[in-house]
Amino acid sequence: MPSDTILAIDQGTTSTRAIAFDGSLTPLNSAQTEFTQLFPKSGWVEHDPSEIWDTVISTCKQVLSEVGSAVGIGITNQRETTLVWDKVTGEPVYNAIVWQDRRTADYCDDLRDATSEMIVSKTGLLLDPYFSATKLRWILETVDGVRTRAEAGELLFGTVDTFLIWKLTEGRAHVTDATNASRTMMYNIHEGVWDEELLSLFSIPRSMLPKVLNSADDFGTTDLFGEPIPICGVAGDQQAATVGQACFESGMMKATYGTGCFAMLNTGDQPVRSTTKLLTTIAYQLNGKPTYVLEGSIFIAGAVVQWLRDGVQIIKQAADTAQLAETAKETENVIFVPAFTGLGAPYWNAQTRGAIFGLTRDTGRAEIARAALQSVAFQTQDLIEAIKVDWDLSDTVLRVDGGMANSDWTMQNLSDQLGAPVDRPKVTETTALGAAYLAGLHLGLFAEPAEFAKTWALEKRFEPTSDRAAPDAAYADWQDAVRRLLS
Repeated sequence: MPSDTILAIDQGTTSTRAIAFDGSLTPLNSAQTEFTQLFPKSGWVEHDPSEIWDTVISTCKQVLSEVGSAVGIGITNQRETTLVWDKVTGEPVYNAIVWQDRRTADYCDDLRDATSEMIVSKTGLLLDPYFSATKLRWILETVDGVRTRAEAGELLFGTVDTFLIWKLTEGRAHVTDATNASRTMMYNIHEGVWDEELLSLFSIPRSMLPKVLNSADDFGTTDLFGEPIPICGVAGDQQAATVGQACFESGMMKATYGTGCFAMLNTGDQPVRSTTKLLTTIAYQLNGKPTYVLEGSIFIAGAVVQWLRDGVQIIKQAADTAQLAETAKETENVIFVPAFTGLGAPYWNAQTRGAIFGLTRDTGRAEIARAALQSVAFQTQDLIEAIKVDWDLSDTVLRVDGGMANSDWTMQNLSDQLGAPVDRPKVTETTALGAAYLAGLHLGLFAEPAEFAKTWALEKRFEPTSDRAAPDAAYADWQDAVRRLLS
Protein backbone atom coordinates (compact mmCIF):
# COMPACT_ATOMS: atom_id res chain seq x y z
CA MET A 1 0.00 0.00 0.00
CA PRO A 2 1.46 3.40 -0.95
CA SER A 3 2.21 5.28 2.26
CA ASP A 4 0.82 8.52 0.88
CA THR A 5 -2.58 7.43 -0.45
CA ILE A 6 -5.46 9.85 0.16
CA LEU A 7 -9.07 8.67 -0.04
CA ALA A 8 -11.48 11.28 -1.39
CA ILE A 9 -15.20 10.90 -0.74
CA ASP A 10 -17.26 12.83 -3.29
CA GLN A 11 -20.86 12.68 -2.13
CA GLY A 12 -22.87 14.26 -4.95
CA THR A 13 -26.50 14.92 -5.71
CA THR A 14 -27.14 11.83 -7.79
CA SER A 15 -24.23 9.54 -6.92
CA THR A 16 -21.43 8.88 -4.47
CA ARG A 17 -17.85 8.38 -5.59
CA ALA A 18 -14.73 7.32 -3.74
CA ILE A 19 -11.38 7.98 -5.41
CA ALA A 20 -7.89 7.07 -4.18
CA PHE A 21 -5.08 9.50 -5.04
CA ASP A 22 -1.36 8.84 -4.70
CA GLY A 23 1.28 11.26 -3.41
CA SER A 24 1.41 13.08 -6.75
CA LEU A 25 -2.41 13.43 -6.75
CA THR A 26 -2.78 10.94 -9.56
CA PRO A 27 -6.02 8.93 -9.34
CA LEU A 28 -5.32 5.27 -8.54
CA ASN A 29 -8.82 3.82 -8.70
CA SER A 30 -12.41 4.77 -8.02
CA ALA A 31 -15.91 3.46 -7.38
CA GLN A 32 -19.24 5.13 -8.01
CA THR A 33 -22.83 4.33 -7.08
CA GLU A 34 -26.00 6.20 -7.99
CA PHE A 35 -28.81 6.47 -5.45
CA THR A 36 -32.53 7.20 -5.46
CA GLN A 37 -33.95 10.65 -6.14
CA LEU A 38 -37.21 11.21 -4.26
CA PHE A 39 -39.83 13.70 -5.46
CA PRO A 40 -42.73 13.61 -2.93
CA LYS A 41 -44.44 16.68 -4.41
CA SER A 42 -43.87 19.14 -7.24
CA GLY A 43 -40.73 21.11 -6.44
CA TRP A 44 -39.75 18.84 -3.56
CA VAL A 45 -36.50 16.82 -3.74
CA GLU A 46 -35.31 14.43 -1.03
CA HIS A 47 -32.72 11.72 -0.40
CA ASP A 48 -32.77 8.81 2.02
CA PRO A 49 -29.87 9.49 4.46
CA SER A 50 -29.39 5.77 5.01
CA GLU A 51 -28.94 5.21 1.29
CA ILE A 52 -26.41 8.03 1.10
CA TRP A 53 -24.48 6.46 3.99
CA ASP A 54 -24.61 2.99 2.45
CA THR A 55 -23.19 4.28 -0.85
CA VAL A 56 -20.36 6.03 0.99
CA ILE A 57 -19.39 2.91 2.92
CA SER A 58 -19.65 0.59 -0.09
CA THR A 59 -17.64 2.79 -2.46
CA CYS A 60 -14.94 3.45 0.14
CA LYS A 61 -14.59 -0.26 0.92
CA GLN A 62 -14.39 -1.07 -2.78
CA VAL A 63 -11.57 1.42 -3.33
CA LEU A 64 -9.69 0.52 -0.15
CA SER A 65 -9.87 -3.18 -1.02
CA GLU A 66 -7.63 -2.39 -3.99
CA VAL A 67 -5.21 0.14 -2.45
CA GLY A 68 -5.09 -1.40 1.02
CA SER A 69 -5.47 1.69 3.19
CA ALA A 70 -5.07 5.44 3.22
CA VAL A 71 -3.25 7.99 5.37
CA GLY A 72 -6.06 10.51 5.21
CA ILE A 73 -9.59 11.20 4.01
CA GLY A 74 -10.93 14.25 2.22
CA ILE A 75 -14.67 14.84 1.91
CA THR A 76 -16.54 16.93 -0.60
CA ASN A 77 -20.31 17.05 -0.76
CA GLN A 78 -23.49 18.37 -2.28
CA ARG A 79 -24.00 21.66 -0.49
CA GLU A 80 -27.03 23.11 1.29
CA THR A 81 -28.74 19.68 1.53
CA THR A 82 -30.14 19.53 5.07
CA LEU A 83 -30.23 16.69 7.60
CA VAL A 84 -31.36 16.40 11.21
CA TRP A 85 -30.60 13.34 13.33
CA ASP A 86 -30.68 12.03 16.89
CA LYS A 87 -27.38 12.80 18.65
CA VAL A 88 -27.38 9.42 20.42
CA THR A 89 -28.73 6.94 17.91
CA GLY A 90 -27.84 8.74 14.69
CA GLU A 91 -31.35 8.11 13.40
CA PRO A 92 -32.51 10.84 10.97
CA VAL A 93 -35.82 12.48 11.89
CA TYR A 94 -36.67 13.08 8.21
CA ASN A 95 -35.22 12.54 4.76
CA ALA A 96 -32.41 14.80 3.61
CA ILE A 97 -33.97 17.87 1.96
CA VAL A 98 -31.90 18.45 -1.16
CA TRP A 99 -30.49 21.81 -2.24
CA GLN A 100 -32.81 21.74 -5.29
CA ASP A 101 -35.91 21.56 -3.09
CA ARG A 102 -38.30 24.55 -3.32
CA ARG A 103 -40.86 23.76 -0.59
CA THR A 104 -40.01 26.88 1.41
CA ALA A 105 -40.55 29.31 -1.49
CA ASP A 106 -43.67 30.87 0.01
CA TYR A 107 -41.98 31.33 3.39
CA CYS A 108 -39.07 33.08 1.67
CA ASP A 109 -41.50 35.33 -0.19
CA ASP A 110 -43.14 36.32 3.08
CA LEU A 111 -39.78 37.25 4.64
CA ARG A 112 -38.16 38.90 1.64
CA ASP A 113 -38.97 42.61 2.03
CA ALA A 114 -38.17 42.79 5.72
CA THR A 115 -34.99 40.71 5.93
CA SER A 116 -33.29 40.43 2.52
CA GLU A 117 -30.72 43.21 3.09
CA MET A 118 -29.74 41.87 6.52
CA ILE A 119 -29.29 38.33 5.15
CA VAL A 120 -27.19 39.45 2.17
CA SER A 121 -24.99 41.71 4.29
CA LYS A 122 -24.17 38.94 6.77
CA THR A 123 -24.08 35.81 4.59
CA GLY A 124 -23.50 36.98 1.01
CA LEU A 125 -26.53 34.88 0.05
CA LEU A 126 -29.95 35.81 -1.26
CA LEU A 127 -33.06 34.78 0.62
CA ASP A 128 -34.01 31.63 -1.28
CA PRO A 129 -35.22 28.06 -0.60
CA TYR A 130 -31.89 26.86 -2.03
CA PHE A 131 -30.03 27.36 1.24
CA SER A 132 -30.17 25.28 4.42
CA ALA A 133 -31.78 27.64 6.93
CA THR A 134 -35.36 27.54 5.68
CA LYS A 135 -35.13 23.79 5.05
CA LEU A 136 -34.03 23.26 8.64
CA ARG A 137 -36.81 25.52 9.88
CA TRP A 138 -39.34 23.49 7.85
CA ILE A 139 -38.21 20.27 9.54
CA LEU A 140 -38.42 21.90 12.97
CA GLU A 141 -41.90 23.29 12.35
CA THR A 142 -43.44 20.44 10.37
CA VAL A 143 -42.13 17.06 11.57
CA ASP A 144 -43.93 15.91 14.73
CA GLY A 145 -41.97 16.33 17.92
CA VAL A 146 -38.81 17.67 16.28
CA ARG A 147 -38.99 21.23 17.64
CA THR A 148 -39.34 19.99 21.22
CA ARG A 149 -36.51 17.48 20.87
CA ALA A 150 -34.24 20.05 19.22
CA GLU A 151 -34.79 22.60 21.97
CA ALA A 152 -34.05 19.88 24.52
CA GLY A 153 -30.64 19.38 22.88
CA GLU A 154 -31.41 15.90 21.55
CA LEU A 155 -30.99 16.59 17.81
CA LEU A 156 -28.15 17.68 15.53
CA PHE A 157 -28.17 19.55 12.24
CA GLY A 158 -25.70 19.20 9.44
CA THR A 159 -25.08 19.44 5.76
CA VAL A 160 -23.97 16.18 4.17
CA ASP A 161 -20.31 16.59 5.17
CA THR A 162 -21.27 16.95 8.84
CA PHE A 163 -23.56 13.93 8.73
CA LEU A 164 -20.87 11.77 7.12
CA ILE A 165 -18.17 12.89 9.55
CA TRP A 166 -20.49 12.19 12.50
CA LYS A 167 -21.18 8.69 11.13
CA LEU A 168 -17.56 7.99 10.20
CA THR A 169 -16.36 9.01 13.68
CA GLU A 170 -19.25 7.12 15.33
CA GLY A 171 -20.63 10.29 16.88
CA ARG A 172 -17.35 11.69 18.20
CA ALA A 173 -17.20 14.71 15.88
CA HIS A 174 -19.99 17.17 15.05
CA VAL A 175 -18.12 19.55 12.75
CA THR A 176 -18.18 21.25 9.36
CA ASP A 177 -15.85 23.52 7.41
CA ALA A 178 -16.25 27.21 6.58
CA THR A 179 -17.28 26.59 2.96
CA ASN A 180 -20.23 24.43 3.91
CA ALA A 181 -21.18 26.70 6.81
CA SER A 182 -21.25 29.63 4.40
CA ARG A 183 -24.04 27.93 2.42
CA THR A 184 -26.48 27.55 5.29
CA MET A 185 -27.72 31.19 5.44
CA MET A 186 -26.96 31.10 9.16
CA TYR A 187 -23.21 31.83 9.04
CA ASN A 188 -21.69 35.31 9.08
CA ILE A 189 -18.95 35.12 6.43
CA HIS A 190 -17.30 38.34 7.64
CA GLU A 191 -17.06 37.44 11.33
CA GLY A 192 -16.69 33.68 10.87
CA VAL A 193 -19.44 32.72 13.34
CA TRP A 194 -22.97 31.34 13.46
CA ASP A 195 -25.00 34.54 13.52
CA GLU A 196 -27.32 34.94 16.49
CA GLU A 197 -29.65 37.35 14.66
CA LEU A 198 -30.12 34.85 11.83
CA LEU A 199 -30.65 31.95 14.25
CA SER A 200 -33.34 34.00 15.95
CA LEU A 201 -34.96 34.91 12.62
CA PHE A 202 -35.26 31.26 11.59
CA SER A 203 -35.86 29.96 15.15
CA ILE A 204 -32.88 27.60 15.04
CA PRO A 205 -31.55 26.28 18.40
CA ARG A 206 -27.82 27.00 18.60
CA SER A 207 -27.19 23.60 20.18
CA MET A 208 -28.00 21.85 16.87
CA LEU A 209 -25.16 23.46 14.93
CA PRO A 210 -21.71 21.97 14.30
CA LYS A 211 -18.34 23.50 15.11
CA VAL A 212 -16.85 25.30 12.09
CA LEU A 213 -13.25 24.44 11.12
CA ASN A 214 -10.82 25.33 8.34
CA SER A 215 -11.08 23.46 5.04
CA ALA A 216 -7.80 21.67 5.90
CA ASP A 217 -8.09 20.72 9.55
CA ASP A 218 -8.56 17.90 12.05
CA PHE A 219 -12.15 16.68 11.57
CA GLY A 220 -11.76 13.46 13.57
CA THR A 221 -10.70 9.89 12.88
CA THR A 222 -12.62 6.93 11.50
CA ASP A 223 -12.03 3.34 12.59
CA LEU A 224 -14.55 1.82 10.19
CA PHE A 225 -12.03 0.66 7.57
CA GLY A 226 -9.57 -1.25 9.73
CA GLU A 227 -6.69 1.02 10.67
CA PRO A 228 -7.60 4.49 12.01
CA ILE A 229 -7.71 7.10 9.23
CA PRO A 230 -7.85 10.84 9.97
CA ILE A 231 -10.38 13.02 8.16
CA CYS A 232 -8.47 16.20 7.41
CA GLY A 233 -9.91 17.94 4.35
CA VAL A 234 -13.50 19.12 3.80
CA ALA A 235 -15.10 21.49 1.32
CA GLY A 236 -18.44 21.84 -0.43
CA ASP A 237 -18.33 20.40 -3.93
CA GLN A 238 -18.04 23.69 -5.82
CA GLN A 239 -15.40 25.03 -3.50
CA ALA A 240 -13.47 21.76 -3.70
CA ALA A 241 -13.57 22.06 -7.50
CA THR A 242 -12.22 25.61 -7.21
CA VAL A 243 -9.30 24.20 -5.20
CA GLY A 244 -8.85 21.28 -7.59
CA GLN A 245 -8.76 23.72 -10.52
CA ALA A 246 -6.03 25.68 -8.68
CA CYS A 247 -8.03 28.91 -8.90
CA PHE A 248 -6.02 30.46 -6.09
CA GLU A 249 -5.40 33.89 -7.62
CA SER A 250 -7.85 36.76 -7.70
CA GLY A 251 -9.61 36.86 -11.08
CA MET A 252 -9.35 33.13 -11.82
CA MET A 253 -12.63 31.41 -12.68
CA LYS A 254 -13.99 27.90 -12.96
CA ALA A 255 -17.34 26.33 -13.86
CA THR A 256 -18.34 22.84 -12.76
CA TYR A 257 -20.90 20.98 -14.86
CA GLY A 258 -22.50 18.33 -12.71
CA THR A 259 -26.17 18.05 -11.76
CA GLY A 260 -26.18 21.84 -11.84
CA CYS A 261 -23.56 24.31 -12.99
CA PHE A 262 -21.70 26.56 -10.62
CA ALA A 263 -19.29 29.27 -11.75
CA MET A 264 -16.88 30.74 -9.20
CA LEU A 265 -14.65 33.79 -9.58
CA ASN A 266 -11.90 34.19 -7.00
CA THR A 267 -12.00 37.71 -5.50
CA GLY A 268 -9.18 37.20 -2.99
CA ASP A 269 -9.36 38.06 0.69
CA GLN A 270 -12.07 40.68 0.21
CA PRO A 271 -15.73 39.70 -0.32
CA VAL A 272 -17.27 41.49 -3.32
CA ARG A 273 -20.95 42.42 -3.05
CA SER A 274 -22.73 41.56 -6.30
CA THR A 275 -25.08 44.06 -7.90
CA THR A 276 -26.60 41.42 -10.20
CA LYS A 277 -27.91 38.81 -7.76
CA LEU A 278 -24.81 36.63 -7.67
CA LEU A 279 -23.65 35.14 -4.39
CA THR A 280 -20.67 36.11 -2.26
CA THR A 281 -19.33 33.07 -0.49
CA ILE A 282 -16.19 31.43 0.95
CA ALA A 283 -14.02 29.56 -1.56
CA TYR A 284 -11.81 27.95 1.07
CA GLN A 285 -10.39 28.77 4.48
CA LEU A 286 -6.80 27.93 5.44
CA ASN A 287 -5.19 28.75 8.78
CA GLY A 288 -8.17 30.83 9.82
CA LYS A 289 -8.06 33.03 6.70
CA PRO A 290 -11.00 32.85 4.26
CA THR A 291 -10.71 33.44 0.51
CA TYR A 292 -13.89 34.66 -1.17
CA VAL A 293 -15.60 34.14 -4.51
CA LEU A 294 -18.48 35.49 -6.53
CA GLU A 295 -20.68 32.54 -7.46
CA GLY A 296 -23.37 32.02 -10.03
CA SER A 297 -25.61 29.00 -9.44
CA ILE A 298 -27.47 27.11 -12.16
CA PHE A 299 -29.81 24.46 -10.77
CA ILE A 300 -30.10 22.24 -13.87
CA ALA A 301 -27.12 21.37 -16.10
CA GLY A 302 -26.21 17.69 -16.25
CA ALA A 303 -29.63 16.94 -14.75
CA VAL A 304 -31.22 17.88 -18.09
CA VAL A 305 -29.28 15.04 -19.72
CA GLN A 306 -30.40 12.71 -16.93
CA TRP A 307 -33.99 13.80 -17.65
CA LEU A 308 -33.54 12.98 -21.35
CA ARG A 309 -32.34 9.53 -20.29
CA ASP A 310 -34.68 8.69 -17.41
CA GLY A 311 -37.62 11.06 -17.82
CA VAL A 312 -38.53 11.04 -21.50
CA GLN A 313 -36.11 8.21 -22.43
CA ILE A 314 -34.92 9.62 -25.75
CA ILE A 315 -31.33 8.55 -25.01
CA LYS A 316 -29.87 5.44 -23.42
CA GLN A 317 -26.71 7.03 -22.00
CA ALA A 318 -25.39 10.54 -21.47
CA ALA A 319 -22.87 10.29 -24.32
CA ASP A 320 -25.74 9.86 -26.79
CA THR A 321 -26.78 13.48 -26.26
CA ALA A 322 -23.83 15.07 -28.04
CA GLN A 323 -24.01 12.52 -30.86
CA LEU A 324 -27.65 13.40 -31.39
CA ALA A 325 -26.96 17.13 -31.17
CA GLU A 326 -24.46 16.88 -34.02
CA THR A 327 -27.21 15.63 -36.32
CA ALA A 328 -29.81 18.28 -35.42
CA LYS A 329 -31.31 20.26 -38.30
CA GLU A 330 -29.94 23.80 -38.46
CA THR A 331 -33.34 25.08 -39.60
CA GLU A 332 -34.94 24.08 -36.28
CA ASN A 333 -34.65 26.80 -33.63
CA VAL A 334 -35.64 24.98 -30.44
CA ILE A 335 -35.01 26.67 -27.08
CA PHE A 336 -35.12 24.51 -23.93
CA VAL A 337 -35.33 26.29 -20.56
CA PRO A 338 -34.78 23.46 -18.02
CA ALA A 339 -36.28 25.22 -15.00
CA PHE A 340 -37.38 21.95 -13.41
CA THR A 341 -36.79 23.35 -9.90
CA GLY A 342 -37.00 27.05 -10.69
CA LEU A 343 -34.32 29.36 -12.04
CA GLY A 344 -31.14 30.19 -10.15
CA ALA A 345 -28.78 33.09 -10.82
CA PRO A 346 -29.32 35.74 -11.94
CA TYR A 347 -33.12 35.32 -11.90
CA TRP A 348 -33.77 33.58 -8.57
CA ASN A 349 -37.33 32.56 -9.30
CA ALA A 350 -38.38 29.50 -7.32
CA GLN A 351 -41.81 29.23 -8.95
CA THR A 352 -40.74 29.03 -12.62
CA ARG A 353 -40.91 25.63 -14.30
CA GLY A 354 -39.28 24.30 -17.47
CA ALA A 355 -40.49 24.73 -21.04
CA ILE A 356 -39.44 24.00 -24.62
CA PHE A 357 -40.06 26.70 -27.23
CA GLY A 358 -40.06 26.52 -31.03
CA LEU A 359 -41.37 22.98 -31.58
CA THR A 360 -42.50 22.14 -35.12
CA ARG A 361 -43.61 19.00 -36.91
CA ASP A 362 -39.97 18.60 -37.97
CA THR A 363 -38.62 18.67 -34.41
CA GLY A 364 -37.16 15.35 -33.28
CA ARG A 365 -34.90 13.77 -30.69
CA ALA A 366 -31.79 15.40 -32.15
CA GLU A 367 -33.16 18.93 -31.95
CA ILE A 368 -34.32 18.47 -28.36
CA ALA A 369 -30.94 17.00 -27.40
CA ARG A 370 -29.13 19.95 -28.98
CA ALA A 371 -31.43 22.42 -27.22
CA ALA A 372 -30.78 20.68 -23.89
CA LEU A 373 -27.00 21.02 -24.26
CA GLN A 374 -27.29 24.57 -25.57
CA SER A 375 -29.29 25.50 -22.46
CA VAL A 376 -26.15 24.89 -20.41
CA ALA A 377 -24.16 27.37 -22.53
CA PHE A 378 -26.96 29.94 -22.38
CA GLN A 379 -27.24 29.68 -18.62
CA THR A 380 -23.47 30.01 -18.30
CA GLN A 381 -23.62 33.15 -20.42
CA ASP A 382 -26.28 34.48 -18.04
CA LEU A 383 -23.75 34.10 -15.24
CA ILE A 384 -20.85 35.59 -17.20
CA GLU A 385 -22.89 38.63 -18.18
CA ALA A 386 -23.86 39.14 -14.53
CA ILE A 387 -20.26 38.83 -13.28
CA LYS A 388 -19.05 41.35 -15.88
CA VAL A 389 -21.05 44.05 -14.14
CA ASP A 390 -18.86 43.75 -11.03
CA TRP A 391 -15.58 42.37 -12.41
CA ASP A 392 -13.48 42.79 -15.56
CA LEU A 393 -13.43 39.40 -17.31
CA SER A 394 -11.66 40.54 -20.50
CA ASP A 395 -8.57 38.36 -19.87
CA THR A 396 -10.29 35.57 -17.96
CA VAL A 397 -10.16 31.98 -19.22
CA LEU A 398 -12.92 29.68 -18.00
CA ARG A 399 -11.64 26.43 -16.48
CA VAL A 400 -14.24 23.67 -16.68
CA ASP A 401 -14.76 20.34 -14.97
CA GLY A 402 -17.48 17.84 -14.07
CA GLY A 403 -19.14 15.14 -16.14
CA MET A 404 -20.39 17.38 -18.95
CA ALA A 405 -16.91 18.84 -19.43
CA ASN A 406 -15.88 15.54 -21.01
CA SER A 407 -18.13 16.25 -24.01
CA ASP A 408 -16.15 17.99 -26.76
CA TRP A 409 -19.35 19.10 -28.51
CA THR A 410 -20.71 20.70 -25.36
CA MET A 411 -17.48 22.49 -24.49
CA GLN A 412 -16.97 23.77 -28.05
CA ASN A 413 -20.55 25.03 -28.07
CA LEU A 414 -19.85 26.73 -24.74
CA SER A 415 -16.73 28.45 -26.08
CA ASP A 416 -18.56 29.57 -29.23
CA GLN A 417 -21.47 30.91 -27.22
CA LEU A 418 -19.28 32.80 -24.73
CA GLY A 419 -16.78 33.99 -27.31
CA ALA A 420 -14.03 33.04 -24.87
CA PRO A 421 -11.48 30.26 -24.34
CA VAL A 422 -12.56 27.25 -22.31
CA ASP A 423 -9.85 25.12 -20.67
CA ARG A 424 -10.38 21.49 -19.73
CA PRO A 425 -7.76 20.03 -17.36
CA LYS A 426 -6.23 16.57 -17.61
CA VAL A 427 -7.97 15.64 -14.36
CA THR A 428 -11.66 16.57 -14.74
CA GLU A 429 -12.59 15.00 -11.39
CA THR A 430 -11.43 18.21 -9.78
CA THR A 431 -14.01 18.08 -6.99
CA ALA A 432 -12.49 14.92 -5.51
CA LEU A 433 -9.00 16.21 -6.37
CA GLY A 434 -9.62 19.36 -4.33
CA ALA A 435 -10.79 17.37 -1.32
CA ALA A 436 -7.76 15.08 -1.56
CA TYR A 437 -5.41 18.07 -1.83
CA LEU A 438 -6.90 19.72 1.27
CA ALA A 439 -6.47 16.51 3.26
CA GLY A 440 -2.88 16.05 2.10
CA LEU A 441 -2.12 19.72 2.75
CA HIS A 442 -3.15 19.32 6.39
CA LEU A 443 -0.99 16.20 6.67
CA GLY A 444 2.02 17.99 5.18
CA LEU A 445 2.10 15.76 2.11
CA PHE A 446 1.42 18.44 -0.48
CA ALA A 447 2.86 21.85 -1.27
CA GLU A 448 1.20 25.14 -0.42
CA PRO A 449 -1.43 26.42 -2.92
CA ALA A 450 0.96 28.51 -5.06
CA GLU A 451 3.17 25.47 -5.68
CA PHE A 452 0.22 23.13 -6.16
CA ALA A 453 -1.11 25.51 -8.84
CA LYS A 454 1.99 24.80 -10.95
CA THR A 455 0.91 21.17 -11.26
CA TRP A 456 -2.40 22.05 -12.96
CA ALA A 457 -2.23 20.58 -16.47
CA LEU A 458 -4.26 21.47 -19.56
CA GLU A 459 -5.82 18.61 -21.52
CA LYS A 460 -7.57 20.70 -24.19
CA ARG A 461 -8.39 24.34 -24.90
CA PHE A 462 -11.57 25.17 -26.81
CA GLU A 463 -11.38 28.41 -28.78
CA PRO A 464 -14.40 30.24 -30.27
CA THR A 465 -14.91 29.33 -33.92
CA SER A 466 -18.28 30.88 -34.74
CA ASP A 467 -19.17 34.22 -36.22
CA ARG A 468 -20.36 36.15 -33.14
CA ALA A 469 -23.61 37.10 -34.89
CA ALA A 470 -24.97 33.55 -34.58
CA PRO A 471 -24.33 33.13 -30.82
CA ASP A 472 -25.65 36.62 -30.14
CA ALA A 473 -28.89 35.88 -31.98
CA ALA A 474 -29.24 32.53 -30.22
CA TYR A 475 -28.71 34.18 -26.83
CA ALA A 476 -31.35 36.78 -27.63
CA ASP A 477 -33.79 33.94 -28.35
CA TRP A 478 -32.85 32.36 -25.02
CA GLN A 479 -33.44 35.60 -23.13
CA ASP A 480 -36.81 36.00 -24.84
CA ALA A 481 -37.81 32.46 -23.79
CA VAL A 482 -36.81 33.14 -20.19
CA ARG A 483 -38.75 36.41 -20.14
CA ARG A 484 -41.84 34.56 -21.32
CA LEU A 485 -41.52 32.04 -18.50
CA LEU A 486 -40.92 34.70 -15.87
CA SER A 487 -43.98 36.64 -17.01
